[in-house]
Amino acid sequence: MREDILQTKLDKLDNIRAFGMEAYPEKTRRDMANTEALEKFDELAASEITLVGRVRSFRPMGSSTFAHIEDGSGKIQLFLNKNNIDEAKYKLFAKNVELGDFVQVTGKLFKTKQEEKTLEVNNWTMLSKNIRPIPTEHFGIKDEEEKLRKRYLDLLVNPETRELFRKKNIFWQTVRQSLAQEGFLEVQTPVLEHIPGGADAEPFVTHHNALNQDFFLRISLELPLKRLLVGGYEKVFEIGRCFRNEGMDREHLQEFDNTEFYASYWDLEKGMEFVESLCKKIVLETTGGYETEYEGEKINWNIDFPRIDYFTEFKKTTGLDLSEDIPVEELKKKADELGVKYEANYGKGRMIDTIYKKTIRQNLIQPCFLVGHPIDVSPLAKSDPDNPRKTLRMQPIAGKSELGNGFAELNDPIDQKNRFEQQMKMREAGDAEAQMMDDDFVEALEIGMPPAFGFGMGERFFSFIMDRSIRETVIFAAVKKK
Repeated sequence: MREDILQTKLDKLDNIRAFGMEAYPEKTRRDMANTEALEKFDELAASEITLVGRVRSFRPMGSSTFAHIEDGSGKIQLFLNKNNIDEAKYKLFAKNVELGDFVQVTGKLFKTKQEEKTLEVNNWTMLSKNIRPIPTEHFGIKDEEEKLRKRYLDLLVNPETRELFRKKNIFWQTVRQSLAQEGFLEVQTPVLEHIPGGADAEPFVTHHNALNQDFFLRISLELPLKRLLVGGYEKVFEIGRCFRNEGMDREHLQEFDNTEFYASYWDLEKGMEFVESLCKKIVLETTGGYETEYEGEKINWNIDFPRIDYFTEFKKTTGLDLSEDIPVEELKKKADELGVKYEANYGKGRMIDTIYKKTIRQNLIQPCFLVGHPIDVSPLAKSDPDNPRKTLRMQPIAGKSELGNGFAELNDPIDQKNRFEQQMKMREAGDAEAQMMDDDFVEALEIGMPPAFGFGMGERFFSFIMDRSIRETVIFAAVKKK
């Protein structure tokens, strides 16, 4: 900020104080919100009312001044004339009030010649003096990184950004209310864990001074919630923050809100019925309809979600039958033929997943359930009794994006321990995202966990139905420090 601009603003602050007016008072008087005053114009026309807000426009015209103030509900026009207000106070307003100031104004409502409902001000006081220029609504903030870095400015000048986060509140409230109505108990589980689990992701590490031990920031909500099923709760859920130390792109962020729910005695089909209903309700409540758009594609949510079998589609695309034991070398050869890039240390599961994401998933546009994932990519899902290489797993997919993950939960402790051991071999081979052995969770399963269905969904779903990158839909996203 230029020094002369700062000094001019500080001079105006001094003028306010020299007049004897507090520039940052503690107490505010407010009779109603601005939109309420506009809505009740006829019944309030003869009454004196007091409103508050930030100055968003300012037009001094000699002996008169027009301005607009805005509160959380909306804008209202002000009219000040030195014949209707103490002249000294009028001059103080006209010469020292600026865009960005918060003011308290008192007066009566009337309509201008242009029929705009307006408050004719007979008294005013400063609530908070602005001493830094703010972008105008017309020009806004052009730099996308600056929007994220100074989100408060983006919110200030872009009503659509404020509306975005109102919709995000509706999104999460719909999730919470839907699960509560279904009888789920909301709980809070630890963010700091000795062993991160429940997802394939590299964790953040932090140090606990009091215990003098390193902890991981959770990458998922899954394993603590399933321990609660062991403890006797039948339906539990959490909405909480997760952390994954991975790359950033349109769909991935290191810090994000996530929800997971677990229902004892539900099978995969029951779970899919509920998830389909939940997805449709979320879309309707958040957007007001059943059609959204993502990257130029119209997405119709008001359909019965078809089931797309992983093994069937993989064989169609690659010619490889996942029901057979396919060496990792053969998967890499097929990836080379298809032009799919991969890392040299990828194991079998990671190769299958990479090929699927770069081929099959690219054709899944309208909402559907991908079902029957290979056991190699599903270390926490129950095996399909008809095919031990397949799991009872599902993912809602639309617009080429995975929007959630659910499965019949693996509750066989011996099988689960073997799966963890396979994951540990992958870690030892260099896969930093492979899951760690969690002996305590295995012990909990040995106590006994009922058959259950579990499902997880993050704010990627919200960003998807808003057709935004996930960074845009996080109110304060992580950005590189200047």
